[in-house]
Amino acid sequence: MSHPSVTVIIPSVRNHEELDIVLKGLRKQTYVGEIEIVVVGPTNDPGKSVCQENNIRFIDDEGSRTRADACNVAIDSTNSELIFFTDDDVIVPENWIEKLVPWYENEDVSGVGGPNFAPVKESTMWQQVIDVAFCSTIFTAGTNYGKLGKKELDEVNQLPGVNSSYRRSVLEEVGGFDQGAIGAEDVMLDHKIRLTGKKLWTDRSAVMWHRRRNLSRVKKQIRNYGLVRTLASHQYPELRAPTHTVVAFFPPLVVAAFGFFFWGLANGGLAWPEFWDIRLSTIPMGLPRLGVHTLPTLILLYNLLAWYGSWKGNSPSKTKKTIFLSSIATYTLHWNYGMGVLTGWSRILRGKSGLQIDDRSR
Repeated sequence: MSHPSVTVIIPSVRNHEELDIVLKGLRKQTYVGEIEIVVVGPTNDPGKSVCQENNIRFIDDEGSRTRADACNVAIDSTNSELIFFTDDDVIVPENWIEKLVPWYENEDVSGVGGPNFAPVKESTMWQQVIDVAFCSTIFTAGTNYGKLGKKELDEVNQLPGVNSSYRRSVLEEVGGFDQGAIGAEDVMLDHKIRLTGKKLWTDRSAVMWHRRRNLSRVKKQIRNYGLVRTLASHQYPELRAPTHTVVAFFPPLVVAAFGFFFWGLANGGLAWPEFWDIRLSTIPMGLPRLGVHTLPTLILLYNLLAWYGSWKGNSPSKTKKTIFLSSIATYTLHWNYGMGVLTGWSRILRGKSGLQIDDRSR
């Protein structure tokens, strides 16, 4: 298996401008084996003309409503030994395929991928801030963002969909992606693979440069992640993790802290107008004082932890400014992920779980 054939699958929906950059990068790959690049999307998607201009095969997604279904169509429409996946908003290093393919000489490797970071020069300031927050070693430690691995090749539970590859035989054995899944389709696929006893790995040097969404769009993206991860965990209980449950309590905790603060203000917990006077002789210790002091204390602790986690993270976008602002992005991520989890719990309780949910208009 010195130079196995490779198919690169790119699901795309109305993102033809960035797709053109992806295709040009893939056409410059240094891998000497056979490579087929395919884009799968809706019939009338503008990406189809971009594919024609780049002499790339475009596959009709047959009316798929989710990324998982579109990828399954592409898998069935190709026949290479290895299948690579990435997104339509990346900047592909020229040696991406060449770095990952050699690992398949090891029979223990059923799939292998690598980390993904925001491209520093091509990102706005807030996209860099979001990348720094994503790569935090504390608040997003349960995700794939910013994970480099400790060794040249490390075993992992999950590969990021934007930078992953698998043996075709393995994908066929597990039946591909779960029908109708999106947002957590890669999580469920990798879980099914590992249930068969097979192993997945990450190469710390095989970095994919993945553009982050701006703050307004990332809120919708992360809320969707919280929702679909909850629904996926309902279908596969083994995927449940304490960290995901803890984040669900973040929105109620924030609301309770603000409620307690304003109740404390209304009940004499703060001297006014000399609000800086916190002597016990001025404001006796009691619930009103506790209510006023709890909120700012929690805000301070939260920011300190967010800054520390971002500082310790692996994002190449780390600067004093992006680290300082990362606590804002971290709060946004926690609030929206938590709301997504709560929405998922609500759907499960109402008996309307399902998996077909998307954060893109199709």
